[in-house]
Amino acid sequence: MQGVVEEALTTLLRAPAGLTVAGRTDAGVHASGQVAHVDVPADATAPAELGHRLSRLLPRDVRVTAVAQVPPEFDARFSALRRHYRYRVCDAAWRADPLQRHHTLGWHRTLDPAAMNAASALLLGEHDFAAFCRHREGATTVRTLQRLDWSRTGPDVLVARVVADAFCHSMVRSLVGALLAVGEGRRAPSWPASLLQATTRASEVAVAPAHGLVLTGVDYPEPARLAARAAEARQRREPA
Repeated sequence: MQGVVEEALTTLLRAPAGLTVAGRTDAGVHASGQVAHVDVPADATAPAELGHRLSRLLPRDVRVTAVAQVPPEFDARFSALRRHYRYRVCDAAWRADPLQRHHTLGWHRTLDPAAMNAASALLLGEHDFAAFCRHREGATTVRTLQRLDWSRTGPDVLVARVVADAFCHSMVRSLVGALLAVGEGRRAPSWPASLLQATTRASEVAVAPAHGLVLTGVDYPEPARLAARAAEARQRREPA
């Protein structure tokens, strides 16, 4: 997605346009609430007109729903307070609805949301999520998980809501994979939290497929706090 938008912007602005995005999603993950910023020339097209022109250049599966001028202190990545994700699973015997298959995981066993929520509650707070992240040299795996819960939105559909200040590579999909094992009874609700003691990725945690995951929103502070928030986010957090 990022490369497609950058190419369209470069065409419209007649100058290289590099996006800074709020969250870099894994290949195959959807985003309905992605936020990005780009530096443009002083004489660039007005935001409203730029958005209109982008809609004509972008492919049908990529949309820019709003364009606005922001303060110089705004940084789509580091100014963010938190990111919101959603993961959809269908545990019907016949798997996912064909019309929903591109953003819903079809699961082969009935899931117990009560057990999954019990396990999820034990993961909340600031922890080293190394067991649930793909290693990146020099990157911290300490994150503050603010929300993780499951609910049935239909007889056969479960939706996870996941919120954190930031996520490391494959963290949401790994958390979902661990909780699916709890939901089908293969693991105890205490098992995912027990992995927080690990300092490396846990090989026994399956990474859930990408297509069930959607980045649904990003929260930012008021304009006066943008620079301070960006400075806070750049500080590396170490495990306690």
